[in-house]
Amino acid sequence: MVLMAADVIGAPCWLSLTARDRLQAERFYGAVLGWSFRQGSFGRAFSVAEVDGVPVAGIGALAGELAVPVAWTPYFAVDDADTAVSRVRERGGTVGVGPVSFPPGGRAALVADREGATFGVWDGGVLAEWSVGERSPAWLELHTVNAFDAAIFYGEVLEWGKGGETEGACDVSFEEDRVVLRHHGTPVARLNSGPVEEAAPNPQLRPRWLVHFKVPDLDAAVAVALENGGSTADGPEEGGGPYVTIRDPDGGLFTLDTG
Repeated sequence: MVLMAADVIGAPCWLSLTARDRLQAERFYGAVLGWSFRQGSFGRAFSVAEVDGVPVAGIGALAGELAVPVAWTPYFAVDDADTAVSRVRERGGTVGVGPVSFPPGGRAALVADREGATFGVWDGGVLAEWSVGERSPAWLELHTVNAFDAAIFYGEVLEWGKGGETEGACDVSFEEDRVVLRHHGTPVARLNSGPVEEAAPNPQLRPRWLVHFKVPDLDAAVAVALENGGSTADGPEEGGGPYVTIRDPDGGLFTLDTG
């Protein structure tokens, strides 16, 4: 079932990995997370990861072509990509790519917030089966200088906090030094204040969106990641249960989580 972005406005609606070597990425994530893959609709450089036939993420071998880092990027649903991009610019963010049209009728842009954390916006059809939880990412986490300032930026760009005004909109709550994003009452992301540096040589210390994937056995999943060319990445502890942050063979960061 396909919904329109306006039905889930402001919520995470897709996840993509910008890689250099698509086949290597497929082998790695297939081994670690049990994903299967099919070719995407945007050409040979793209593939779609699936679990039990349900799409969970996209992989595009575009890092070299676009001269961008290998990274996982969350996309958020918006009702109009051009308006969202204008809001990003007006509030001190930057636009890397787009809006670009994709068949059959969607439009996307790759942008960054004021601190340099990259994310995407999507205007078009979204998969009703895709949601933050068991099959898709278990959790999305923004590491930034000031979570409250970031919440204002994202709230204005993505129209968070308009649950009473816009059908399907997200709401935020301020909990100690964190901001929690909920969609229809379900937590889908957390914004954390912490020690980050925009120009830090270690990507683990830069402002960024970090994706958590849930696994049934953390030790076993980490072992498989290491056996397949990944490595563990040291970084600040952010709580939330047992987890390990991994760097894939191409350098992309993600987190394996049991909760």
